[in-house]
This record gives sequence, structure tokens and C-alpha cells, in this order.
Amino acid sequence: MRKKIQKYDFKDGLPQEFEIIDFDLLFNEFSEEIKKPHRAEFYQILWFQKGSPTHFVDFNPIKIKPNSLLFVNKNSVQLFDNRTKFRGKAILFTDSFFCKTEIDTKFLKSSILFNDLLSISQIELPKNNSIIETVFGLLETELRNSKDNYQSDLLRNDLRNLLLHSERERRKQDFIELKKDANLEQALYFKTLLDDNFITQKRVSFYCQQMHLTPKRLNQATSKIFGKTPKNIIDDRVLLESKRLLAHTSESIKEISFSLGFEEPTNFIKYFKKHTNKTPVEFRAEFNVA
Repeated sequence: MRKKIQKYDFKDGLPQEFEIIDFDLLFNEFSEEIKKPHRAEFYQILWFQKGSPTHFVDFNPIKIKPNSLLFVNKNSVQLFDNRTKFRGKAILFTDSFFCKTEIDTKFLKSSILFNDLLSISQIELPKNNSIIETVFGLLETELRNSKDNYQSDLLRNDLRNLLLHSERERRKQDFIELKKDANLEQALYFKTLLDDNFITQKRVSFYCQQMHLTPKRLNQATSKIFGKTPKNIIDDRVLLESKRLLAHTSESIKEISFSLGFEEPTNFIKYFKKHTNKTPVEFRAEFNVA
């Protein structure tokens, strides 16, 4: 077990923060890294062309279907299967590459592919004449060209088209549509604020103040969309990060408690046991045995 979860920024030296890489090359260049839990600060579209491995994202085992796309949000902790043979490619890109306008940012933040509130998005590609594969090919072709004043815009446009076609396909494949209304908008905004502030801000009142909402209104929105109160969602986010650190690092309980914003390790231990019925030490021991 490593001291910390390895965190990867985008590779230096590329013309832009966008890359398509073959899984074979990925395993050759970063063999040890991707076989361990790691966190990437960029978005990933994983195209599993052949094989049916199990991919882990934040403790969720995802059984991959052959010729399917998996959409992994930035900062998720993931682990590649090193026991099953598979082939494919990955698209990697950052916020700074895609989000040149407020419209771009809103599109990416509201995409069902990276922000599916109920599951991690996986889509099977149609067997005949998949336009998604065609757009994927356009991206690869453009990347082989020399960089000029048009390349970044062309890549962004094709990437946006790829995401749009993928969203259309996702809605055809066992997707539960959430009604786009004020509840959804406020729930998504709350989720974004929480991801940015949960270490230092664990009180519902902070998020209500930031969103200019009453506690009752925020509770209505999250209960409608998530089926949970704001406090429940805050606890879930803190516990997810706690489990990541306990399972994938060798940091002491004291170090973890401070890194999560608890003033005393005893407070963290009581909090964790209250919500999981296990102490942090018991959870770590059980995970390591599994």
C-alpha cells in the first residue's frame, strides 16, 4: 500500500491538453501505475474494443462489455484489471482544453456521461456503422496533423460531437432520465460546491448561504433528485474520501483525520463508526483482506 493515492496531471509537452492513447501503450508506459489505485485530474473516455475486464471506479466494480465506452469523471479513483486481456483506446482531456466559454463549462458539468447521478456511464457501441466510431476516427486523424491555428478548435468540435452522440446513445440504453428543472439544477450545483468544499465545510448552512437557498428548499431539491437530505449527501462525500484514503494509502488514522478537516482523530473515528458501524482500522483491515 502506498503512502498516498497517486495523482496524475496531464502529460507535459503535448500541443494541447488532449490525447488519444492506445491501451497497449498505456500499459507499456505506465504499467505499474495503472495497476494500482490512482486519481487523474482529467476526464477519460475509455473505449474497450475487445475483452470484458472488470474496471473499478471508487469501489464500484464495473463489468465491461466488449466494444463499449466508459466515461470516467476527473478525480475519480480507478483501477485497471490486470488479470483479464483486453484492448482499446482512451481519450484524455482537461477542463482547460474543453471549456473555453461558459457554455462549454455548463455543457460539460451537466453532461449525463460524466455526471450521471445514478451510475457510471457505460454505452455499448452499435454493431453497424457507429457514428461514434466515425467521430473517434476524425479525432485520431486530426491529432496526426501538425498543430496549427485550427487544430484545437477542430478537436474541441469533434469531441463535443462525440459527447453528444454518446449522450444520445446512452439514453437508448437503460438510462433513467431525470427531469431538467430547478431541482436538478440546484442539486447539481450543490454537488459541485460540495466536491470543492467538503473538507473544510461540512455544515448544510454553508451551502445554503452559497446558493442563496433556505435549508428547506435545498432539502426539497436533493430529496427529489438524490433521495437524500443535504446532510446525508455531505456525509456520503466525506465517507467516500475516507474510504479512498483508508483503502488505498498507508496514511495513519491521525493523518487521514487531519487531511479530511477533523480537528481531532477521535472525532473522525467516532464519525466513521457512526456511519459505517466499523472503526477506520476495522474497515482498512477488512479491505486489505478482501
